[in-house]
Amino acid sequence: MFRRQAKPGAPLADDAGAVTVPASAGCAAAPCETRRIELSGRVQGVGFRPFVYRLAQALGVAGSVQNRLGTVRVIAQGTRETLDTFQRRLLADAPPLARPALDTVARIDAAAQAGFRIEASVATEQARIVVPPDHFLCAECAAEQRDPGDRRYRYPFINCTQCGPRYTLIENLPYDRANTSMAGFPLCADCRREYADPLDRRFHAEPLACPVCGPQVSYTTAAAPGALHAEQAIAAAVATLRAGRVLAVKGIGGYHLLCDAASNAAVTRLRRRKQRPDKPLAVMFSGHGAAGLGAVARCVVLDADSAERLADPARPIVLAAKREGAGLAAAIAPGLAELGVFLAYSPLHQLLLDDFGGPLVATSGNVSGEPVLTDNVEAELRLAAVADAFLHHDRPIVRPADDSVLRRIGGRVRPLRLGRGHAPLEITLPTPQREPVLCLGGHLKGTVTLSWGTRAIVSPHIGDMGSPRSLAVLEKTVDDLQRLYQVRAVRILCDAHRGYATNRWARRAQPLPVATVWHHRAHAAALAAETGLPGPWLVFTWDGVGLGEDGTLWGGEALLGDCGNWRRVASLRSFRPPGGERAGREPWRSAAALLWEAGRDWRPPQDRSSLAQNAWASGLNCPATSAAGRLFDAAAALVCGTDRVTFEAQGPMQLEALCRQAGQARGLPLAADAQGILRSDWQPLLALLQDDRVPAAARAEAFHSSMARVVVDQAKAIRARHALRRVGLAGGVFQNRVLSAQTIEGLERAGFEVHMGRLLPCNDAALSFGQAAEWAARGAPPDRARDGR
Repeated sequence: MFRRQAKPGAPLADDAGAVTVPASAGCAAAPCETRRIELSGRVQGVGFRPFVYRLAQALGVAGSVQNRLGTVRVIAQGTRETLDTFQRRLLADAPPLARPALDTVARIDAAAQAGFRIEASVATEQARIVVPPDHFLCAECAAEQRDPGDRRYRYPFINCTQCGPRYTLIENLPYDRANTSMAGFPLCADCRREYADPLDRRFHAEPLACPVCGPQVSYTTAAAPGALHAEQAIAAAVATLRAGRVLAVKGIGGYHLLCDAASNAAVTRLRRRKQRPDKPLAVMFSGHGAAGLGAVARCVVLDADSAERLADPARPIVLAAKREGAGLAAAIAPGLAELGVFLAYSPLHQLLLDDFGGPLVATSGNVSGEPVLTDNVEAELRLAAVADAFLHHDRPIVRPADDSVLRRIGGRVRPLRLGRGHAPLEITLPTPQREPVLCLGGHLKGTVTLSWGTRAIVSPHIGDMGSPRSLAVLEKTVDDLQRLYQVRAVRILCDAHRGYATNRWARRAQPLPVATVWHHRAHAAALAAETGLPGPWLVFTWDGVGLGEDGTLWGGEALLGDCGNWRRVASLRSFRPPGGERAGREPWRSAAALLWEAGRDWRPPQDRSSLAQNAWASGLNCPATSAAGRLFDAAAALVCGTDRVTFEAQGPMQLEALCRQAGQARGLPLAADAQGILRSDWQPLLALLQDDRVPAAARAEAFHSSMARVVVDQAKAIRARHALRRVGLAGGVFQNRVLSAQTIEGLERAGFEVHMGRLLPCNDAALSFGQAAEWAARGAPPDRARDGR
């Protein structure tokens, strides 16, 4: 093949873009061998091929490297010692964003190789595709963005192979520019030279752009016709923020709503317009290295683990304890002890922070509960009543990706929401699937999992599934996962609750057969499968509510067994909150049900006409529940006066925020019911919760300690009947750091090995993966796969 002439020692490029480094003398003095090395994992879109090229050049290895649609094949020729070093360093010295895994190494017969070559990508029949997530603004690009002498000075879309968007701009695979939303931005001559040079860190950086050829920002307001562009747009956006107004900014995975984090008036304005009166807001700080972390540490208390996760390339939101006198608006997280903080991850956000000169509130640009908005026109239409101005850009976002959220729970920083940078997330199943399945999760905190063989791919957070937009994003996610990974599901799995939107969508809109998995079995299976450890397990699945196998609403269960074979062995005493689903929004209903169930004469001011009490007495719309989440709601109503909430778990979060130390745990009665299920009785806690003579903090502490003791007492009682050592904590209630810390401490003191999810949230975001794990382990033929059986 013809190759253009190059100066001595320089790479040689052919007309197809493949590149060869001149042959070395590495085999001249010793016998050569040739190895075929196959690698999988995150090896595409992260600068892995140019890394292999440079490593081969440094060690004098001849051969080639080639993308093969999800995997990389390396043909390496050299001495045995050189190839051993080369093979080791392929893993040890890989680029920061790469996660290579060595699949196979085979010695092959081959003629002498002429240098080292980057071959053109090919599609393979048995692809092992890995879709890369979106990443932050790396230090090198950040330095160029601040350098007045650099041609990308202050450019809002600067990136290289080690940073920038991936998942949100990929249309199809293989991951080439033509298959991304950057296809509409032809490279200028300067960018093309960088793109084609394997020694440049922008070699095949598919989102590559510059001010000449790349995307541009624009600033618009409803009041002023037309738009401002480039530096004028940035200046107008910063002026909007300094004036205390609300700015909608299009980022990597969707829009943010920004305002001055130091202005209580600005934050209150944002809350009023978005109709989000209480839910905590996140605060974004400069992403410039130690200076950025220092600014964060002046506002919150950062342990080493949290600081490390903040600075991770995924740039998640991390919850941390507030510092007094930090100068931030009190309205950011009212009534709570923690603040969600994160570092700027995109060059556009970093420009805004640099020019503004202080932290900014940054909350999802969406209608509450829905997926984040991504389209310019739709954002202006749906956020018109919230934002004073819009900072758009013209790079299309192929699919939304909200920010990831982490919190320190049980001695480790764990995810609360999977989003940008952390998903798509691949987890290996301990038991292979018999058939490709698509798992839809539950109703809240929606995710989708595509699973085949031992692979399970969990999507980013979609949102709550009660709106048409959420279902539209669900449909797109379902299509995208199957298309990108080139796997077509032959069955759909969903929660057994027929009232969930995902269940209805699966049964009405899809041609594939549908099977269901019980809610709490999915919780238990998600944890057991994520760890990969064998049973028997005792998993406590504590959450708000989920349909139980007896037709009641569960949520305080202990399941014994392993994936595909669970049985309920313990629970909490059931009670009947009046109003059904309204109890989740009005915690006083759960408190009233507990007191009435215990025979206490309590007349809540919210029920002056006694309609709720009469409905409870007659059993009208009062479904029984054993949910721990509803118990925490009731405690919050009695201790904090939280009668109505505007976001999920608001009451329990306020109750948790009161705790400063471990309380005096009350031992609750534990006895078997008629079905042999051990049940803990909450009634002895009611007198304490109602006792206004005891400080609210002391009551909150005692309640948390008592609930932690419930788990320990149940685990010990079950161990006395069954041989077990391994205990898991799953379900959204264990997002509570006070409860989890005391529960883990008590269980470990009692001799148990305790596990919580590390990769997946313990809340309903884990359900889709749990459905995949449960189905794989069950291995049931189609005629037995109905309604969770």
